[in-house]
Amino acid sequence: MAKKKVKSKRKVARKPVAKKVMPMKCGGAHSEMFLMKLSAITFVLFLLTVWPALQDSLMSVHWGWYLGLTIILGFFAMKNCCK
Repeated sequence: MAKKKVKSKRKVARKPVAKKVMPMKCGGAHSEMFLMKLSAITFVLFLLTVWPALQDSLMSVHWGWYLGLTIILGFFAMKNCCK
């Protein structure tokens, strides 16, 4: 019996594939969310500027409460967004 010759496959270096970047559509969901976040931050900063009682009350809260609230709200936002 004659053995079959097996051709060895040459290893070819693969070129890195460039990822296609999706451009942000004007009026898309991402830009709307960005504008909502920006307007909320701007509104809170405006309230802190013109209302000294609110500034005193918010600045007296420990920073850890804000961190915890941010993590909890971020978890629920990611849970709803990434279904």
